[in-house]
Amino acid sequence: MLNLQFLGAARNTTGSMHLVEYGGSKTLLDCGLFQGHRKEAFEMNRNFPFDVRDIDSIILSHAHIDHCGRIPALVKKGWRGRIFATSATRDLAHILLRDSAFLQMRDVEFVNKKRAKEGKVLFENLYDEQDVDNTIPLFESVEYGETAELPGGLRMTFNDAGHILGSATVTLDYKHSSGTPRRLLFTGDLGQPQTPFLNDPAAVPDVDVLITESTYGDRVHPPRENIRGRIKDYISKIMQHRSKLVIPAFSVGRTQQLLFYFNELVGSGAIPPVKVYLDSPLSQKATEIHRKHFEDFNTRMQSRMMSGEDPFDFKGLEFISSVEDSKALNDMRGPMVIISASGMCEGGRVVHHLANTISDPRNVILITGFQAENTLGRRIVDNVSPIKLFGEEHELAATVYTINGLSAHADSAELTSFARVLGKVKRAFCVHGETAYCEAHQKSLEGIGIRRVDIPLPGQRYEDV
Repeated sequence: MLNLQFLGAARNTTGSMHLVEYGGSKTLLDCGLFQGHRKEAFEMNRNFPFDVRDIDSIILSHAHIDHCGRIPALVKKGWRGRIFATSATRDLAHILLRDSAFLQMRDVEFVNKKRAKEGKVLFENLYDEQDVDNTIPLFESVEYGETAELPGGLRMTFNDAGHILGSATVTLDYKHSSGTPRRLLFTGDLGQPQTPFLNDPAAVPDVDVLITESTYGDRVHPPRENIRGRIKDYISKIMQHRSKLVIPAFSVGRTQQLLFYFNELVGSGAIPPVKVYLDSPLSQKATEIHRKHFEDFNTRMQSRMMSGEDPFDFKGLEFISSVEDSKALNDMRGPMVIISASGMCEGGRVVHHLANTISDPRNVILITGFQAENTLGRRIVDNVSPIKLFGEEHELAATVYTINGLSAHADSAELTSFARVLGKVKRAFCVHGETAYCEAHQKSLEGIGIRRVDIPLPGQRYEDV
């Protein structure tokens, strides 16, 4: 029989990790990093609720850190199992995990200086870059539509999730304790349809058990047609005030979407060729991986790239690599746009840019994605003031806008439509969403005839699903 235990992203949106037990084997669906309050997240990330030697394999849905960021911590503890992922996910995970290791080492160094002065025990790094380098050889590439045999007799198939480059839904075929064949589908993070360069999420037939994300389970995104117009308005505002537009953006997915829209707006003459600085070496590397793996794009974008077009470049775009050049942006006068990681403002160069712009009412901060509870990005969206940055308080005087239409997550209607075509789903589990969003999605799934829809508690176990 197949048992499930929900060890992360249960009634929240970070630390995605679900344990599958079948045929004497144990497999993790994702192994993500918890994000939020430093002390609480640190303890959750370094303590695994199982013996790492018992885990046979990991199935990685995509490369975002909240889905893959704890894998090197397993490896540091001696784990040497198999990691199944698409080749694009493998390449993105490599750069994202190395960046995660660097940021954690820097964060621990900062905290330990304070703890040393207070005579407290010093923290150890969750993992370092060598642990990441030891992790990458464990990856085994499985592309869309391909099937892999897992320990214990599970058969796994990836299909395009349309969330970010290389993202996949996970189909597990197995036998129920009654002897009948069963199919489980894990959505990972499900993307919106009709995105600029990714494919729509692929439907999978004959699903019996569904594990579904619920990030936006209670709302519908605005039409994408509004995005170009809103960006145009923000550019007009900073042109008028000779100010700055700061956009915290995830290095993978969101940054490339923004570059695409600026490419179209500048190319069509809808906005002047304002200076746009991409201040994130990680985002630059991720963009190069997008160019390398354009076979995962939709056919329209593949055709454009094969004809020599570059949808991620335009007049006025400048890549910032060095720390010195990044700091120099703070002393430059607008109008200018700064796109920088991280997407939830929890680290990276964007925090410095926020510290230098957040108190000036002429400036604009544009939030383009979901902000988890207890993150700096969430406090900015909620207009909490003052905001503490690098130990100093800053009044939030800049204008804050949000664009949810850029989200890489499907909204309530799209999640429900996806579930509707999966077949006669007998049972569903709502994960990767705050409780209210999971409850809303639960009602939507019940509304299309799924009789049993559960919202697991952290650590909750279900047998013989």
